[in-house]
Amino acid sequence: MNAPYDGDRGQGAGGAGASGGPPVPPPGPGQVPPPDPYLQDAYDRDPYRAQDLTAQDPVAEAMYDRAAHPPPPPGTYQQPHPLYQQPAAAQYPPDPRLWAPTPPPEPDGPSRHLPYGDRPASTQFVGVDDLVSQASRDDEQPDAFAHLFRDQEGPSGPAPVPQEPEPAPAPAPAKSGGRASGILKSSALMAAGTLVSRLTGFVRTLVMTAALGAALLGDSFTIAYTLPTMIYILTVGGGLNSVFVPQLVRSMKDDEDGGEAYANRLLTLVMVALAVIVGIAVLASPWLIQMMSPTIANDAAANSVAVTFARYCLPTIFFMGVHVVMGQILNARGKFGAMMWTPVLNNIVMIFTFGMFIWVYGTSAESRMGVQTIPPEGVRLLGIGTLLGLVVQALAMVPYLREAGFRFRPRFDWRGHGLGKTVKLAKWTVLFVLANQAGVIVVTQLATSAGKLSGKDGTGFLAYSNAQLIWGMPQAIITVSVMAALLPRISRAAHDDDPGAVRDDISQGLRNSAVAIVPVAFSFLALGLPMCTLMYSSAGTEAARSMGFILMAFGLGLIPYSVQYVVLRGFYAYEDTRTPFYNTVIVAAVNAAVSALCYVVLPARWAVVGMAGAYGLAYAVGVGVAWRRLRNRLGGDLDGAHVVRTYARLCLAAVPAAVLGGGVGFAVLTGLGDGALGSLAALICGGAVLLGVFFVAAKRMRIEEINGMVGMVRGRLGR
Repeated sequence: MNAPYDGDRGQGAGGAGASGGPPVPPPGPGQVPPPDPYLQDAYDRDPYRAQDLTAQDPVAEAMYDRAAHPPPPPGTYQQPHPLYQQPAAAQYPPDPRLWAPTPPPEPDGPSRHLPYGDRPASTQFVGVDDLVSQASRDDEQPDAFAHLFRDQEGPSGPAPVPQEPEPAPAPAPAKSGGRASGILKSSALMAAGTLVSRLTGFVRTLVMTAALGAALLGDSFTIAYTLPTMIYILTVGGGLNSVFVPQLVRSMKDDEDGGEAYANRLLTLVMVALAVIVGIAVLASPWLIQMMSPTIANDAAANSVAVTFARYCLPTIFFMGVHVVMGQILNARGKFGAMMWTPVLNNIVMIFTFGMFIWVYGTSAESRMGVQTIPPEGVRLLGIGTLLGLVVQALAMVPYLREAGFRFRPRFDWRGHGLGKTVKLAKWTVLFVLANQAGVIVVTQLATSAGKLSGKDGTGFLAYSNAQLIWGMPQAIITVSVMAALLPRISRAAHDDDPGAVRDDISQGLRNSAVAIVPVAFSFLALGLPMCTLMYSSAGTEAARSMGFILMAFGLGLIPYSVQYVVLRGFYAYEDTRTPFYNTVIVAAVNAAVSALCYVVLPARWAVVGMAGAYGLAYAVGVGVAWRRLRNRLGGDLDGAHVVRTYARLCLAAVPAAVLGGGVGFAVLTGLGDGALGSLAALICGGAVLLGVFFVAAKRMRIEEINGMVGMVRGRLGR
């Protein structure tokens, strides 16, 4: 029977207690009434007291997965601070010395950001300083979405077993970071190796020009030195880069032995093929020199020197291919630095070799050595040093391979392992290389002939190659670096079939690179003469001035050359290699045709200068064709108005800067002479004026890319 109501307790029908006990007297004044046994525990158990305030959402409560994320224990919600009270000092205060500090870690228990006690590792915050300083850790990150897989398992699936939380492990010293930081470190290592390799290669070119000059002797060595690279690219290089390397990576992921057997087969096959190619090329070296330059082949002394140099240089094809295969094996195992840094050893060996030649025989300006007067010992010294450089470059990869766990064992079981797909998969790449090298051969023949006909130093193929090397360095450092950051985004957008994102990224790459490429192109036009007289004065003043004029002709062609590189990345993002091939055919054909026209129309003294201008013109035509095709590919919109407006305004800012900077440089060069001191002063004064005027004009025009670059630099400097 239910208990009587409190108001009826102790009262009977006649006011007596039902239990027959004595009545309870009412409390007197100042006395505390006794506790009621029926009411003292009625409100002690509050069902909402055990939950945080952030959990009082009926929709979130209904969708909350308690099996994967149990609610926090009662009483763990952190109460806010009372009003008008000084808050406690932060445990992780911001550090003003860091540009982008990593946010403080979330607590282990529940918080305002993680109300249900999620694991803090599932929500990670990574700052720039954390990426740079913690770039060697490869630990596996926890899967924050594992509970979704458990929720979708059927009734027969394993039920989640509650586990006791494990104590947090002690922080491991030294190793930290993640996958993104590892990629950042690898990219930085590769970029640094490429930059150092290009700089040492530039020094190598300076020493070669100082030793052999820019006349017929220098042209003979340059043709023999470039011949192995051309043969390697035409025969093996295209297939290695387009077919064998992807198959190598795939085998390392899928094969039981980690792809080691496939790598041994590939390396054995490449070594055998390259040995055969080297043997044939050495025997055919007179015909190869005839193909590259009939002018040199028809001169008995020059042909003898060129063929001798070629027989020393052609065996480098073998070590070139072996180096590439070894480097790709290391890349597939996550070791990226060796392939980018070992070419530095080749450059150092060649710099030492040509330095010894200069030490023994003097510079070209001092000895006036030519194809008739160079001694056989000098030819032998340069030939052996050139071959030794590639040998050292290839052998330097062996310790890195052993460290990565790879042991080379020759294997000749080539059939049935996917090595026969080269022709089918690499046909467009091979045709691309053929079209490009055909244009190079035509320009080589015309340049060597013009250099001999002019009778002046610095008007042949060596001068053309040296000026082109200087001209192409900004492209390799600036545009390639900009696109290296944007290319993954472009590829993802193309894979997701998002042409708008591809268009925006390509537009950003074009505009960001133009900020540096446009003023550099105009600086080549304005200051090309003091640049070359400063760097190549050891080959003679006449040769240095001639190379300066060639560099000035190359100058403005850097703009379409850079645009072409960016636009073709759009086709590669869609895995389209056919369109770049057709575009390369057009560029090579225009370059060869206009170069031949310059050879016929212009005097021999200026023919190579005209060929340098033809190179930029050919890329301008190629940009027009590639732009139209990519615009159609992206639905008729490539943000052309924005891009053209940016380039036009940058050029308008660069024109007065080039006029004033070039005028100052010419005045200084005239006053102090074209020696090393005068060239350096002209380059410094003219360059300062050019950059200052360009910056002021660009700021007045309110070019947003300039303002963004200035803001980024100021942010890095903390100003």
